[in-house]
Amino acid sequence: MNVAFLGAELPRWDQALREDGARAVALGLPFFEDERPLRGAAGLCDWRLGGRLSRLLGATGATRLRGAFGEQLLMPSGRRLPWERLVLFGLGPAAGFDEARARAAARELLRTLRALAPPAPKGASGAGRSEAEPPTLALVPPGRSTGALSARQAVDLLLQEATMVLVGAHPPQLVIVESAAGQKEAGELVRRLS
Repeated sequence: MNVAFLGAELPRWDQALREDGARAVALGLPFFEDERPLRGAAGLCDWRLGGRLSRLLGATGATRLRGAFGEQLLMPSGRRLPWERLVLFGLGPAAGFDEARARAAARELLRTLRALAPPAPKGASGAGRSEAEPPTLALVPPGRSTGALSARQAVDLLLQEATMVLVGAHPPQLVIVESAAGQKEAGELVRRLS
């Protein structure tokens, strides 16, 4: 499995994902039911999208998405973000969030993302990409936007789930969106996979 980190900074997203030429299929954004305003990568996406995520979450009165555990919303990102789609994933209330809930959330979010990027048939290479170039899936480890889990804990359980969910002959590239400090804390886990 090919795993990489990407900083939680808009300029890095634009540069890294557009320069490498990979098909940036989706970004998974887990968030808590009581996390308002959105923080971390979800907050950056909301800002770049002009508050669109906040409006979906009821910040302006139109409650469409609450953030209950397992609740998901798939939406196009338009041209304002390098990913084709965003997947908002509810984590339920922040109180009582633990490794078991984080593991279950990671598993379900990875399954959703994987379904958005099925492996290309052998010999197919759409949009000028080589057949050896896997699609890119990105996500924030559940619980990291508020610091409910340390980077090491969150990345460790995410990688454990990813090795089970993202299996197959042509697995997608997994990009973990994490702060520079979190990357330093959990970097050895990703290096072990390489």
